[in-house]
Amino acid sequence: MGALIAVEGLDGAGKRTLTDAVIAALAERGLHAATLAFPRYGRSVHADLAAEALRGAHGDLADSVYAMALLFALDRAEARAELAKLLADNDILILDRYVASNAAYNAARLHQSADGEMARWTADLEFGRFGMPKPDVQVLLDVSTEVAAERARLRGELDESRALDAYERDGGLQRRTLEVYRELAERNWHGRWWTYRIGDDPASLATRIAEIVAR
Repeated sequence: MGALIAVEGLDGAGKRTLTDAVIAALAERGLHAATLAFPRYGRSVHADLAAEALRGAHGDLADSVYAMALLFALDRAEARAELAKLLADNDILILDRYVASNAAYNAARLHQSADGEMARWTADLEFGRFGMPKPDVQVLLDVSTEVAAERARLRGELDESRALDAYERDGGLQRRTLEVYRELAERNWHGRWWTYRIGDDPASLATRIAEIVAR
């Protein structure tokens, strides 16, 4: 059974870039690593419904914090068998977003902290009722909201399918979400957390992950 690593952070923080760099570094060490990104847009009806709602479809669906959180949670629950197979077939599975993203964004929408009702409800739903595996490590990619917003904007200009949604356009929400993420990391919310910042070496992160596999 492989190690489960979740990379978390704001939209535009660089999670995909970091994940690709770490996987390449792990491959150089002879380790088999796979990745999976959530939400699984284009593969999950729940993820697609959420994405459509964030772009104005489905009436007032996007206004309901709990409804949106449930859609994203159902996307992950639907992927349990895929997660299990990837963990069985690889030394390491790196997830681009996982359960903590639901806790951070939706707690921020409700102006709650990391120890508020939304974070508890999310953990009870996903780790409890849905039985999602807990990560061995959750890595917070701690990038400023200004940098993340600019990256997300440029990404949307280059790829129409990744145009900014309602969450990404809300600067206040992004700032509050980063605050919640930092609180989750400080509290080691449902497992160990590491914080990764601009300028840190992906190879160093790969080394720390490889040590988990060795143990």
